[in-house]
Amino acid sequence: MSVNRIKDLGFPLMNLVKLRGTPILQQLLLEERLLRSSSDNWCIINDGTNVPTIVMGMSGKPCELLELEPVIKDRISVIKRFSGGGTVIVDRNTLFVSLICNRDDVPNVQPYPRSVMAWSGSLYSDVFKGISDFQLRENDYVFGDRKFGGNAQSITRNRWIHHTSFLWDYSENNMAYLKLPSRVPQYRLERDHTDFVCKMKDYIERSVFIEKTIKAVGTQFRLKELNLDDIDDTGREHLESTRLLTMDELKEAAANTTRTQSIAQAV
Repeated sequence: MSVNRIKDLGFPLMNLVKLRGTPILQQLLLEERLLRSSSDNWCIINDGTNVPTIVMGMSGKPCELLELEPVIKDRISVIKRFSGGGTVIVDRNTLFVSLICNRDDVPNVQPYPRSVMAWSGSLYSDVFKGISDFQLRENDYVFGDRKFGGNAQSITRNRWIHHTSFLWDYSENNMAYLKLPSRVPQYRLERDHTDFVCKMKDYIERSVFIEKTIKAVGTQFRLKELNLDDIDDTGREHLESTRLLTMDELKEAAANTTRTQSIAQAV
């Protein structure tokens, strides 16, 4: 569909920002600012991040989600993001796509997690059309019964963000930093990380995925590409909740876990 045709349809404008290797902390801080202080729609695509980093949802607890001893020993950075969702470890082989939308510009989507997830599943069905058995299962993107995309959301009164980390490839050693969470999707069936996830590179070329994602978004929005330097940083002030956990915080969480285990054993 041509750009002129899109204009004729009166599609809402969405700013497109393509990044490569941007640190995930910088990306998340940008997304939080755009969600809370911008009035525009945004699509942010980051082709990998610079170093292995663990990202937890806003309510995540390191003692429950992380193997703290190796995390601390290897000095792996741990971030708490502003959105909900689960815990992931990301690196240069993780692809990120974030969609920040005004509620009124996507009128068929209600500002509730299930509605946003359903809309995103339809969008990515176009991206992966004809490629293996793509499905939205619970809150994950899967090929068959193996996950390759994890999602998180934050919803405000008039806006929402849906962001996804796609496993282009992954290191089994990195997966060992994560514990099996107490709450897991029903379809996981107690499988460990390496049996539960798959590598997107086995199904689609990296550049083709990015191209198809932009094309799919372009069927619902009129896209305007911006560079990172073009983004106005003079928006209204907002509460910044995304942050990097300190090593002292992680050591304290590890010490508390050890004390709790000792008490339990004594009892």
